[in-house]
Amino acid sequence: MSFYNHLDKFLKQAHTEDLTTNHFIKDYLDTKVTVSFGKGNIARIPWISFLIKPNITSQGIYPVYLYYKDLGILILAYGISETNIPKYDWDITGKEQIKDFINDKFNVLPFRYGKSYVFRVYDLNNLPSANVIDHDLEQIIQEYHSVMAKYEKESQTVLEQPNSDKDYLNSSSFSVALHEAGLIYSSTLVTRFVASLLTKPFVILTGLSGSGKTKLAQSFVRWICSDKDQYAIVPVGADWTNREPLLGYPNALEQGKYVMPESGVLQLLIRASNYSDKPYFLILDEMNLSHVERYFADFLSVMESGDQISLCSENVDEVPNKISLPSNLFIIGTVNIDETTNMFSPKVLDRANTIEFRVASDEMSGFLNEARELNMKALDGTGAGMAASFLEIAGKKQFVSNNKEVINRALIDFFDELKKVGAEFGYRTAGEILRLIDKLEALDSDLSTDQMIDIAIMQKLLPKLHGSRRKLSPVLAKLAGFCIKKEFPDFKSNVEKELLEKENYPTDVPEARYTISLEKIYRMYRGAIDNGFASFAEA
Repeated sequence: MSFYNHLDKFLKQAHTEDLTTNHFIKDYLDTKVTVSFGKGNIARIPWISFLIKPNITSQGIYPVYLYYKDLGILILAYGISETNIPKYDWDITGKEQIKDFINDKFNVLPFRYGKSYVFRVYDLNNLPSANVIDHDLEQIIQEYHSVMAKYEKESQTVLEQPNSDKDYLNSSSFSVALHEAGLIYSSTLVTRFVASLLTKPFVILTGLSGSGKTKLAQSFVRWICSDKDQYAIVPVGADWTNREPLLGYPNALEQGKYVMPESGVLQLLIRASNYSDKPYFLILDEMNLSHVERYFADFLSVMESGDQISLCSENVDEVPNKISLPSNLFIIGTVNIDETTNMFSPKVLDRANTIEFRVASDEMSGFLNEARELNMKALDGTGAGMAASFLEIAGKKQFVSNNKEVINRALIDFFDELKKVGAEFGYRTAGEILRLIDKLEALDSDLSTDQMIDIAIMQKLLPKLHGSRRKLSPVLAKLAGFCIKKEFPDFKSNVEKELLEKENYPTDVPEARYTISLEKIYRMYRGAIDNGFASFAEA
């Protein structure tokens, strides 16, 4: 069967605004054919990939046609995913990477896919015959089958999906959708966010204003929900002093009447209770503009007790007298820290995973180079097929089962040190850390045990730390020592001196066990030294 006609059709459509792909064949030479002209926005580099399970375009290796429209060339390549590092190798030698080929020939760097390797380059002004096109494609696919057969024989599998018609949740698909919409987040941050939601349905996003906290929350709910009724984005008011903005109140002047909240939160709870097979999301934007305990106390209480929230003495206006917090409701709060906001109490932090957003210089550079208009519509419903899997994974409350001895030892070290400043954690936090590590491992098997412990420390242990320089600095220095590998005992014993002498985060720190936590501990330490006080929350 010739592929030439399909390729010709692909090249012609690439110069239109038609992004549909259903009319292309789905299989060729025992590979799954995937075509993309972009999602929402027209792609600068349309492509056709040929996949053998368990490879997917966002994580794996595969033959791929890449049409560099700006350069007028079509490259048949040994494709290598960019979104996540693949576990397989092509096992090729002497082949040129696309970035080197394009740089040598056109004196520019390719917009994307530069790490893939060139198999064949076609000049679209002089495209070879159908026989040549088919022969080239058959040859690279044959090589692909040989590579994958070798890995299968060695029992090295990647991204193995259960044998089911269900679309199983993976954070890499969400990462790809974010990129297509014009949003830039690291794959690790995306995995942390999704894993946190799966661990416990209350996540707090804090950090630098304008760093994408609300956009990430908004993007995820638009991506995984098939209907706008499944989520509510509610800006918290500075005048919220009770629960009425969220839950409404019985009308005291008209018996049997209930005043529904304008925010739509109670309505969302009722819908979530009625349709337990779908996930529902409540995003509370600028959550700390008012004291959280004043308007959110009922939610905080029933999160742990499993009791119901009392609404009224009797059923009125289709409002029940009591309502449970549905297990399919997920709450995301965004937080900015400045003179207009309020700090969170340990009671709030203890019930959530707290994810800090910061922008590194390389991330800012990448944004400036790729800045473009956001296309949020490209996200709408594209991950809805994974909603059932999302609920299924969230419903599993098992603890991590691998490398327990290493995890337990790290947690005990931190527990003993945090106890010195009254910030030790309880059984609930310990259990949630073990579940978080389990979800992280399920979403990204490439994460090492140290990396997962690092994420857990950052999200569950450090947020409750605050106090004076005298109180915190010795403890922070000791915690920093825990974050450094045992191979550097001299550095560990002098870590306080090393941190104290550096005005900026030291670039000569030996390889850390817990890199995210160490960098945060350093910033808190510098805050304690420079200002006499430090806390996890930063402006």
